[in-house]
Amino acid sequence: MHFQSPDELAVALHTDLDVGGKRIKYVLAGEGAGTIFAINEMTGDIHAMKRLDREEKAEYTLTAQVTNADTDEPLEPPSEFIIKVQDINDNPPQFTEGPYRASVPEMSTVGTPVTRVTASDADDPVYGNSARLVYSILEGQPYFSIDPNSATIKIALHGMDREMREEYLVVIQAKDMGGHMGGLSGTTTVTVTLTDVNDNPPKFSKSLYEFVIPEDLPIGKAGGRVKANDRDIGENAKSTYNIIEGDERGMFQISTDGQTQEGILKLKKPLDFESKKAFTLKVEATNLRSEPGSGGPYRDTATVKVVVEDSDEPPVFTRPAYVLEVNENAPVNTVIGTVNARDPDTTGSLVRYFIDRHTDLERQFNINVDDGKITLAKALDRETDMWHNITVTATEVRNHSQISRAVVAIRVMDVNDNAPEFATEYEAFLCENGKPGQVIQTISAVDRDDPIQGHYFDYRLVPEMLNNPNFTIKNNQDNSISVLAKHDTFRRQKQEMYYLPIIVTDNGHPPLSSTNTLTIRVCGCSKEGIVQSCNVEAYVLPIGLSMGALIAILACIILLLVIVVLFVTLRRHKHEPLIIKDEEDVRENIIRYDDEGGGEEDTEAFDIATLQNPDGVNGFLPRKDIKPDLQFMPRAGQHNGPNGVDVDEFINVRLHEADNDPTAPPYDSIQIYGYEGRGSGAGSLSSLETASSDSDQNYDYLREWGPRFRRLGELYSVGESDRET
Repeated sequence: MHFQSPDELAVALHTDLDVGGKRIKYVLAGEGAGTIFAINEMTGDIHAMKRLDREEKAEYTLTAQVTNADTDEPLEPPSEFIIKVQDINDNPPQFTEGPYRASVPEMSTVGTPVTRVTASDADDPVYGNSARLVYSILEGQPYFSIDPNSATIKIALHGMDREMREEYLVVIQAKDMGGHMGGLSGTTTVTVTLTDVNDNPPKFSKSLYEFVIPEDLPIGKAGGRVKANDRDIGENAKSTYNIIEGDERGMFQISTDGQTQEGILKLKKPLDFESKKAFTLKVEATNLRSEPGSGGPYRDTATVKVVVEDSDEPPVFTRPAYVLEVNENAPVNTVIGTVNARDPDTTGSLVRYFIDRHTDLERQFNINVDDGKITLAKALDRETDMWHNITVTATEVRNHSQISRAVVAIRVMDVNDNAPEFATEYEAFLCENGKPGQVIQTISAVDRDDPIQGHYFDYRLVPEMLNNPNFTIKNNQDNSISVLAKHDTFRRQKQEMYYLPIIVTDNGHPPLSSTNTLTIRVCGCSKEGIVQSCNVEAYVLPIGLSMGALIAILACIILLLVIVVLFVTLRRHKHEPLIIKDEEDVRENIIRYDDEGGGEEDTEAFDIATLQNPDGVNGFLPRKDIKPDLQFMPRAGQHNGPNGVDVDEFINVRLHEADNDPTAPPYDSIQIYGYEGRGSGAGSLSSLETASSDSDQNYDYLREWGPRFRRLGELYSVGESDRET
C-alpha cells in the first residue's frame, strides 16, 4: 500500500457490535500509531500522516479496539492488522563498483569477452518491473557491445590494433522497468585498454651502417651501434642481434644494450690495417618472443660496413715471451739470446730495445739497443737463483710513446761447482761393550748442484786413516755409508773421543770432493746397548773418589751441621715469650685476640700475626705477597728479658729484614702494622696510633660489638676501674 500524500485514507474500520445507545470510540495502537497513522475516533477511518517509503519500512503491525467514549471501557477485544506499503518505481539503478577498468589483447576476435558490469535497484524485485534492469551502450560503439541481460561487454570490431589506439572509454546504461518508457536509469564508465601482442617485427632504422674503427681499438670496446625499432612494447619489443655474414675471421661480436635495445659492435680480435682495411657485415635483429601460430619470431637484417683506420702502432715482438738458457759459469758479456720486434706500420720505424730495470734490480743482464742481443753483466749462481724473469721493451725511434713489452725467462743451467758434504753434522756414540763390526753411524751426503743424471757419491777415508785399527766404512749402495767398529776394546778412561775424516766425491765433470769429519764419542751402555753415560768422571767415580769430589762431599757435610746447630739454637729460644701474656697487665702492649682483622679488603697486607703471636717471634715467616725463589735462612731471635719486649727494636729488626730479604721484589714494600682494614666503622683498635690517653677513651661500646670483642671490652673496663680506684 502506498500513500501519495498525507491524510490519504489507508483503511476503514467498523465494528459489528450492538452497542445500543452507547457512544463508542476507536482507539489505534502499534507501530506508527499517532505518528505515522491516525484514526478517526468516531468513524474508525485510518489516515497516513506523512509520505511512506517502502525501501525504508515495508509493513506496519497495528491493533484497533472499540471502547466506551464516556468511560473508556473496552467493548470488545483488540484486533490486530498489518498495513503493507505497496512499492512504486522510485529508485533508479546504481553501479556500486564503477567506474570500471578492463583490458583485452589487441587483435582479439569479435565476441571476445572484455569484462562484466553489475547494477542494483532498491525497488521491490517481486512486485512489478521496478527492479527489472536492461543494459545498453551509450558510448563505445562500434568497438564494443554489451549483453542486455548479463551486462557482459564484448569485442564488436575485428582487428583492433594497440599501435593505432590503445585505450577506449565505454559508457554503459542500466534501465529498470525492463527498459520500457518511464523507467529510471543509471550509467557508469568502463575504460578498456588493449594489451600488446607481438604483432610487429623489428625494423632497422637504416639498411646500411658505416663505421670507421681505428686499428688500435682495444678488444671488447664498442666500435659502433645499430638499432632495430619495434612498435611493440615490453618483452615483445626486445630483440637480439647476430652477425650472419662477412665475419669469416671472427674479428667482431655484437651484443644487445639492455637499456636502449641497441646492437653494440665490438672487437673480438685486434684489427690490422696492413692486412685488411675494410669489412662488410650482415647483421640480423630477431625478436626474443613470438606469438603462437605466427610462424616464429620476427626478423630484420641490415648491412654494416667497417672501415679500418690506420694508426701508429707500437712495435710487435716476434714472440710474446722468450725462454733462454745460460750456464752458471758463463763469463761476463756472454750472449744469452736475442729478441726481435718490428714496427707493423707501413712507414716501418726503427726499433730500440731496453731492459725494464724494475725486473732486473741487480742489473744482471744487458741488452744491445739496436739488435736486441741480451748479454750477461754479472756472474750467475744457479744455487742462488735458478730462473731470472726480465721484461724487455721495444720503442719506436720516431715515436717514443709507442712501446711494447715482452717477457724473457732466462734459465740458469747447472755446472758442477759445489762439492758434496755431510747431510748434517753427525756425532756418533760408541758403546764400550759393543761388538766388532757393529754399525756406529749411517752417513749420507748432499750436493747443491743438480746434475741431469742425478747424484752419485763416493766415500773413502783419508789416506792416513786407511789402515787405522779402530774404524772402517761400508758402502750401502744408496749414496750412504755405514761406519763400523773394528774391535771391542774401546774404553773411556783410555780415549773418550775419536775423529774420523771422510772424503766425499761427486760424479760431476770435473768431480769435486770435500773432507768431512765424524766425531765418535765412547760411552757406557747398558746390556741392551742403550747409552747411559759418555763422560770420564762417570766412569771414575764408582772406582775411586777424586780430590774435588771429596772436597765437595765434606763441604756438604759441614753445611748440614751448621744448619742443624742453627735449628737447635732457634728451638731453645722459642720458649722465651716476647709479649707478656698476663691478662691483668693492660699497659701499652699488643693484645692477642682471635680475629683476622682487615676485613675482605686486607687480603694482600703484611701479616700482622708476627706481632700478635709471641710464639712466632723467633721463627721465620715467609712473605705472603710473593712466591720466594730462594730459601731465606732463619735468624736467631733476641731475648730482652722476662719482663717484656722492646717493640721498637723488634719493628726495626723486621724492617731491616724486609729491606735485605732476597725474596722481596725490587721495590719498596709498605709493611702495615695494626691495620684494621678500609671501610671499618670502628677505625683502628690500637691506641698506638692516637695521641689521646686512656683517660680520654670510652670503651663501653666494645661490649656492644658481640662475643668476639667481649674479652677486649672486659680488659679495658678492668683497666679503667683500676685507675679510678
